[in-house]
Amino acid sequence: MKILFVSLGCDKNLVDSEKMLGILSKRGYEFTDDEAEAEIIVVNTCCFIGDAKEESINELIRLGRLKEDGKLKILIATGCLAQRYNSEIFADLPEVDAVLGTMSIASIADIIEETLANREKNDDRKFGHIDPLDAKPYSNPHRSLTTGGHYAYLKIAEGCNKRCTYCIIPYVRGSYRSIPMEDILKEAEELSAAGVKELILVAQETTLYGTDLYGHKSLPELLKKLCAVEGIRWIRLLYAYPEEITDEMIDVIASEEKICKYLDLPIQHSENEILRRMGRKTSKESIEALIGKLRERIPGMCLRTTLISGFPGETEEEFKELYRFVNETEFDRLGVFTYSAEEGTPAAEMPDQIPAEIAERRRDEIMELQQAVSFDLNESHVGEILEVLVEGYLPEDGIYVGRTYRDAPGVDGLFFLEADKELMTGDIVKAKVTQALGYDLSGVIADE
Repeated sequence: MKILFVSLGCDKNLVDSEKMLGILSKRGYEFTDDEAEAEIIVVNTCCFIGDAKEESINELIRLGRLKEDGKLKILIATGCLAQRYNSEIFADLPEVDAVLGTMSIASIADIIEETLANREKNDDRKFGHIDPLDAKPYSNPHRSLTTGGHYAYLKIAEGCNKRCTYCIIPYVRGSYRSIPMEDILKEAEELSAAGVKELILVAQETTLYGTDLYGHKSLPELLKKLCAVEGIRWIRLLYAYPEEITDEMIDVIASEEKICKYLDLPIQHSENEILRRMGRKTSKESIEALIGKLRERIPGMCLRTTLISGFPGETEEEFKELYRFVNETEFDRLGVFTYSAEEGTPAAEMPDQIPAEIAERRRDEIMELQQAVSFDLNESHVGEILEVLVEGYLPEDGIYVGRTYRDAPGVDGLFFLEADKELMTGDIVKAKVTQALGYDLSGVIADE
């Protein structure tokens, strides 16, 4: 039977989707990208913020119509929305036949087969499989990659202990549980054997890796061992909470050639009172000190961050201070989300909720500022020699497209490369930057 898989939300969700695809491929299922041909559709949902929740619900409703217009027999919801709202899905979305929680991905084939068996008996029973949130993370290394084969996300932990006041992750993913190091290394070796050149380490928080299993922060040790995996050329680190970054971790990033000099620091805000109300465990002063240390000790360091605009109680003066902070700090990469009040979180019950139009205006002002910062920073790289990971070819323009160490896939810029020789996806070549193109760069193959 042909299965269509739809993965919504974050890269951590995408890893779960790829592992479910791996399970199903071993069971002999075929996959399709054609909705009209799909007999089974699995939607791996997200509910991190209101827009993501709405997208997941709308996608389930839209695809459910294929039971009338296509070959669709069963529709399954997995992921965060399914975990948190499984009973509501059954009550309000009759087109959904089964739900699978975030800790239950190993059961995807079983729940499909159980649902199909009952459909053949004209039994319209619905199935749900929701394991406890403290369940051991699924760590089977077999995956079916959806990222093109040259890079892959490597999830090193599940859940989160931070309990930020705006965040629902602990309610849908549970507390922090590290995946054993030997399982991660085995998966990395399999990914390398499949042709992956870049590993992108992800978790809700990568910096706390190992504290639950080994009694201490073990990310530096894990990074060193991953650097020893043959065939892997780049290792990129996302979601590093600033208050958990140690000198040992900085030293490993600085000294290991394979580790991209790139770090994602989700600070969310600069002002101490806002950080306190967010439940963040850091301060403006410590963030500034860390950024200075990273830039001093790691030449060429590229820093990405995310911010939230319009958090409850954010005054105009606090926003202006955030604006000044962004202008002075000059992050290489930056994104802004408007605050989304999520039911069940402490922040949703806070007084002084900010009107959406004000939060959006503040977001737009920060992003307009960051655009100018990014363009100036890109101009400063003209003339440099950078390694480029080739990701494709644009025949209409006669140029290759790729990324540098400064660019994570899907969120950062691209590198447009002119080459007088044929290149393959996954090749890593040296290129000279000849032009800044807003958020992107262009250049030519560098002379050897």
